[in-house]
Amino acid sequence: MTSNTGTIVEALHRAADLDLPDSGMRFLDRREAATFLSWSEVRSRALAVAGGLRSAGVEAGERVCLVLPTEPAFADVFFGILLAGAVPVPLYPPVRLGRLDEYFARTAAMVDACQAVAVVSSSRVLRVLGRLLELVVPRCGLIDATELQRSPPCAAAAPMPNDLAMVQFSSGTTVAPKPVGLTHTQMLSNSRAVLGALLAAYPPSATVRHRGVSWLPLYHDMGLIGCILPALDRPSDITLLPPEAFLARPALWLRALSQYGGTISPAPDFAYALCVERIREDELEGVDLSKWCAALNGAEPIAPANLRAFRDRFARWGLRSEALTPVYGLSEAALAVTFSPMDEAFCTFRLDGEALTRGRAVEVAAGGVELASVGRPLVGFGVEVRDQTGTPLPDATVGHIHVSGPSLMQGYLDRDEQPMVDGWLDTGDLGFLLRGELVITGRAKDVIVLRGRNHAPQEIERAVDPVEGIRTGCAVAVGEIHESGERLVVFVEARSPREELAGDCLRAIQKATGLRPDLVLVLEPGTLPRTSSGKLRRGESLRRWQAGVLVPPQSVSVLRLAGAMARSTLARWRHQ
Repeated sequence: MTSNTGTIVEALHRAADLDLPDSGMRFLDRREAATFLSWSEVRSRALAVAGGLRSAGVEAGERVCLVLPTEPAFADVFFGILLAGAVPVPLYPPVRLGRLDEYFARTAAMVDACQAVAVVSSSRVLRVLGRLLELVVPRCGLIDATELQRSPPCAAAAPMPNDLAMVQFSSGTTVAPKPVGLTHTQMLSNSRAVLGALLAAYPPSATVRHRGVSWLPLYHDMGLIGCILPALDRPSDITLLPPEAFLARPALWLRALSQYGGTISPAPDFAYALCVERIREDELEGVDLSKWCAALNGAEPIAPANLRAFRDRFARWGLRSEALTPVYGLSEAALAVTFSPMDEAFCTFRLDGEALTRGRAVEVAAGGVELASVGRPLVGFGVEVRDQTGTPLPDATVGHIHVSGPSLMQGYLDRDEQPMVDGWLDTGDLGFLLRGELVITGRAKDVIVLRGRNHAPQEIERAVDPVEGIRTGCAVAVGEIHESGERLVVFVEARSPREELAGDCLRAIQKATGLRPDLVLVLEPGTLPRTSSGKLRRGESLRRWQAGVLVPPQSVSVLRLAGAMARSTLARWRHQ
């Protein structure tokens, strides 16, 4: 059972006071070396950061951005902000050095949108982050996390359950990221709903002790609310890998699951495909995945073929078919909304493709379009599919997905915009209900309309993945309004460009979907714009191409990096 604590601060105190053995946060680096902090140590270090923030002029209720990679300093600062009575706003670090101008513009807009009074980062990140001050100047400026950690501890704040606990930004796949304000009650209620589903399927016993493993970014709700909070609220241990380490060597994820007995670990669909494609047999020597009972798959459209390929490839190492668990959620709900049954194999539906373009889900025995179910609502949550007027639709009819539940935000932070209507939120996603199961078909703003028929871009994009030379999961299909109507344009990133590649992609799309793109453009790696969580931005890709600015990132030379660091230092000096 989870505790009845009302705030994250109270949960931290409870976990620290219990001081259970092997209960806390374990940080791994690229070499798999571990740094372990018990929850008691997390609290002690965070109290020092809290004292430093108060000395820097941060007051209760004010918002503080933290721009930190996956390392112990993230826990120090995140919990330190809460213990100081302030509100943490996790933002992503500048990982794509070839797109620094874009990064600073986007980050400055988020700092301004949440009215942050300070930005806390590490010494290493601050070497380039100073340029942020050219665009926005928080009252307390840029603060080095290392300096905060040297401060004398202060008395911990005692927020109320309905006080603001965190601001996170929506993914921004179709519009600019929006600030989502979440209370302690909302964050903990979602964490407990996830824990409840896990414990109902796999109750703790003498042979089952739940442990989390994650490489997901900590500035993202799936990594923070979905991984850290459950390990804190029902004190256990969580093992964390840097995202960049996983991307460079996906085997590190499975090795960590084996070494530390991970039972629950979430990831987006592309990660499962990447493991199948990139992990070598020799990297898995001695690996045992039999304890992994909840391999959650969410945050982006799910390809049934990826689920099957991952299941089949890693069954030899003890992975069970029922471990693969498609899920659905969104930032505005503090994360999770629906889960597939954790103790059953994942469910898919084969549907008539022609009927689906007309908004009807008609099952067929073979062929057609295969879509994965993302399960049923978690306890306390509701899901309805409605038309554009808000009227509920019958089963097997595609419409706008609306959700309700205890963790849904009340509205976007400091904005008049009120997306909630009678406790329900239009998610912006399209899908249908079939025998009580929710199936996602795409984003409403991403739908491509060709000759009066609706087409989900995901099916078009996945068709090019098997093409030799194409980067898996790096394609964008969009509809461009043209004088002759909407035409289909597909952008693909190539590992190894060759003259026939565009034609090969066109033929693969036509074979898989029956659609013939009007234009296929082959791009260099890293050209397609992404959100902070790595999702491709379809509308932004089209806008940049039309404006003639869809270009690859600048090469990161030693000279360019030195120039960025010098400019950062100058900006910080000017604003001291």
